[in-house]
Amino acid sequence: MASLQNKVVMVTGAASGIGRESALAFARAGAWVFGADRDTAGLRQTNQLAASEGLRFSVSEVDVSLASDVERFTAHVLASAGRLDVAFNNAGITGSAHRIEDYPVDDFDRVLAVNLRSVFLGMKFQIPAMVRSGGGAIVNTASVAALTGPGGMSAYAASKHGVHGLTRVAAMENAARGIRVNAIAPGWTETPMVAANSRQNPRFAELARTAIPVKRGADPKEIADAALWLASDAASYVVGQMLVVDGGMTIGGFEL
Repeated sequence: MASLQNKVVMVTGAASGIGRESALAFARAGAWVFGADRDTAGLRQTNQLAASEGLRFSVSEVDVSLASDVERFTAHVLASAGRLDVAFNNAGITGSAHRIEDYPVDDFDRVLAVNLRSVFLGMKFQIPAMVRSGGGAIVNTASVAALTGPGGMSAYAASKHGVHGLTRVAAMENAARGIRVNAIAPGWTETPMVAANSRQNPRFAELARTAIPVKRGADPKEIADAALWLASDAASYVVGQMLVVDGGMTIGGFEL
């Protein structure tokens, strides 16, 4: 397992799914993890899981779409641990499913605020903290929707394409300062968020499952392992990339 021994790590969206599994994976790898989310009940559950394993873990209620909340959370990490080594900007929502002409403007704005603006805000405050700490690694959660155009999910796809672009710009700007910035693009993953999206968009859910060559969705732990690798020194020469972890979903073509 990749090591994050004695590293200080921030994880957003830590209340469930990929965020929870990644936060626990980082802590098991030796890091002091600070988890954030709006879901206080889910955060408490993540914290209880970490405590049951004796892991070094702290949680904070944070709205990642608000600059004041993200700045406060980053300041809390620095005040508590004195440094920041790794950030996993993972919080996200799918939004509702509509054709573009029917998509509610407020819903569109909300998806971009949670999925894209939050990544910008995270890096805005994380990068100066990492510069003071002597470098670090940032991993942003994109999606296979950053490569495709899933019908009915215009806001989600736009936000995840944006995460890919932001990641590449941040990587270019910060590589020489010892800060590696990469993205992870999960495919169909068995999380509460995906389950909720399946109920509102069942045709997409069926297509996604049949299009995956391995014939199953990912366990969140499989995505967490990939995020852990990107955040660790094992990926020391990986910069500005989007690692697709999708069971072959975006290969295209067909099976003979």
